[in-house]
Amino acid sequence: MGEVFAGRYELADPIGRGGVGAVWRAWDRRRRRYVAAKVLQQSDAHSLLRFVREQALRIDHPHVLAPASWAADDDKVLFTMDLVGGGSLSHLIGDYGPLPPTFVCTLLDQLLAGLTAVHAEDVVHRDIKPANILLEPTGRGRPHLRLSDFGISMRKGEPRLTETNFVVGTPGYFAPEQLMGAEPDFPADLFAVGLVALYLLTGQKPDSLEMVARYEQGVPPAPERVPEPLWQVLGQLLQPDPQQRFRTATGARKALAGAAEMLAPDATAEQETVEVFDHLGPLPEGFGPDGPLAGGSASGGAAGSASSSAGSAAPGQAPAAAPSPTGSFHLAPPQGAFGAPEQPSTPPTPTPTPAPSPSPATADAAPMAPVPPASAPVHSPAAYAAPPQPTGPYGRPAGAAPSATAPIRRPGPPPKVAVPVLIVALVCLTVGIWALAVS
Repeated sequence: MGEVFAGRYELADPIGRGGVGAVWRAWDRRRRRYVAAKVLQQSDAHSLLRFVREQALRIDHPHVLAPASWAADDDKVLFTMDLVGGGSLSHLIGDYGPLPPTFVCTLLDQLLAGLTAVHAEDVVHRDIKPANILLEPTGRGRPHLRLSDFGISMRKGEPRLTETNFVVGTPGYFAPEQLMGAEPDFPADLFAVGLVALYLLTGQKPDSLEMVARYEQGVPPAPERVPEPLWQVLGQLLQPDPQQRFRTATGARKALAGAAEMLAPDATAEQETVEVFDHLGPLPEGFGPDGPLAGGSASGGAAGSASSSAGSAAPGQAPAAAPSPTGSFHLAPPQGAFGAPEQPSTPPTPTPTPAPSPSPATADAAPMAPVPPASAPVHSPAAYAAPPQPTGPYGRPAGAAPSATAPIRRPGPPPKVAVPVLIVALVCLTVGIWALAVS
């Protein structure tokens, strides 16, 4: 059923789509488990280079969803990640609206922890937004967040892949210095974290330009539904001047922990009303929890069709051979006269009796054209499409032994024709010599 990519990943069903690729749920034949496979759709130079950068990122952290492996097949490339089924923060806001502050503090703490690991590799994410922050399906338990989609991330000091004065990222989550074309740096990611926090607390999509305008007269008051202790942290994350923000994710995380302790104790009960459930849905037909079902996958379907065709082969015809370890099939030797496949009729024609050996009277006759075999009808295409059987000297088939009953004839005309010809030739020679002597 699913397309097998590079002989290892069997694509089951699409679960998401990004700017340059689609994300599939795929069965990893080597690791024997389901993974998320991002298949690159565009093949221009910039997209390929971004793909190379993203798949090369290896960060092992419980709150980071980085590529685990990659593969290429003809003109397609993909890389795989852990399969996360709880949806994104965008899905969570769509289900519940504004979230409880203590629940948001838990999410922000995990996000800053993952971002600390990313920044430790000198990588700037550049596209932190709710859609790129995924959740494990933990139900009503403690949420587990994963920062994903490093498609436009870059290490500090690496050359840019975009033209000058061209901003890369998601509108609404740009830091002011990004809009001015500054070099990517860690404070820009922290500004985006502050905007994500506002979205989770208020349920309204933020606008970075509007936020900058609020800071013209200093730090604005806390927005509605944002507790004052928590706003002391978010207000510093959202400073338009990057020099006045937190310089590291670790510093912001420490400040957040202090603010979470000052929240009302009864706010913890509100967290239990939020449930993170599985958004992936059931597996498609032909796939089970332990991988593709027998006869339901692409390889199984091919094997099933091969076995069914072998079972329906005509009587007397050898069944199709099983594929070799390399995936190729061994061809059976040609059958029938002249190497053409047999064309059985219904009912089968009885085997003809062998023709009698040619008599001496017919031995000198010109060889006749080969007669189609009795097993093929006269009007069968196989009788005319097959090439004529090669013949050897004296009209016998090539490689055939001389018949024991037929007389062996030497090359040339028979004696009754050769003797008169020789006599006439001698008479002509005598007449020619006499004419030369007389002249």
